[in-house]
Amino acid sequence: MEESRVIHEITPLMGKDSLYIADRRKKEFTYPIHNHEVFELNFVEHAPGVRRIVGDSNEIIDEFDLVLITSPDLEHVWEQNTCTSEDIREVTVQFYFDLSEDSFLSHNPFNSMRKMMLEARKGLSFPLEAIMRVYHLIDTLSSVKDGFYAVTQFMTILYELSKCDGARTLATSSYAKVEAGSDSRRILKVKNYISQNYMDEIRLATMAGIAGMSPSAFSRFFKLHTGRNLSEYIIDLRLGFASRMLVDTSKSIAEISYACGFNNLSNFNRIFKKKKNCSPSEFRENYHKTRIIV
Repeated sequence: MEESRVIHEITPLMGKDSLYIADRRKKEFTYPIHNHEVFELNFVEHAPGVRRIVGDSNEIIDEFDLVLITSPDLEHVWEQNTCTSEDIREVTVQFYFDLSEDSFLSHNPFNSMRKMMLEARKGLSFPLEAIMRVYHLIDTLSSVKDGFYAVTQFMTILYELSKCDGARTLATSSYAKVEAGSDSRRILKVKNYISQNYMDEIRLATMAGIAGMSPSAFSRFFKLHTGRNLSEYIIDLRLGFASRMLVDTSKSIAEISYACGFNNLSNFNRIFKKKKNCSPSEFRENYHKTRIIV
């Protein structure tokens, strides 16, 4: 099997440019899986049945799709799959903002935008309600001739999206290489321990001890803060690491399974297929398609 060749896209956004906007109509998606330095907001309309892959997330989209990606390492692609639409519209906006603590976006009026863009390092998918809220702004963005007004209109899109509920992260933290972050020090300590020991057996009692709580209290506390119980969280983390190894290495599926803490290959294959809707070998094959540098 060939080693995966990660495509790193060189975008048209150059020098002191603020935005690159591509608004196009087409009958099919042909661009291969890729990543790029700049951030990207991608809107797709009238393309039900298209397969959207962002990191280790693999989903079939509906009539409208809107995704924000702010990581240079996160591979993504929209594939034709079963879509038969003759009038697909795709609006892609590429841009870059400094997200550091002392940047312009760290000021109070931009708090929600900065938080959203940090989340989007894993890819962020917006619900239909949020898409409709900014639809008219996306629809007319490419026709704004004055650069200043184009930037302010785009900033308004981002701000409105940052205030919407229901946005979902797509790739797992372990796949996207995003460090765990939490408002709770106890949760952060537990997440860091799991990230460093995911290949070994992890017991509830050990995690409760790290958090300084009883096992039953910790279980409620962990689910409240993460939305998942401990075993679900560990499985998702292990699958993220496994997916990254399937893409980045030529190790066998059995080697990857054991390296990521699964003590049984058939169990790994079963859980992977249930969570990812494909087998580990199918996942690897999909990511090893021809990739290009543009």
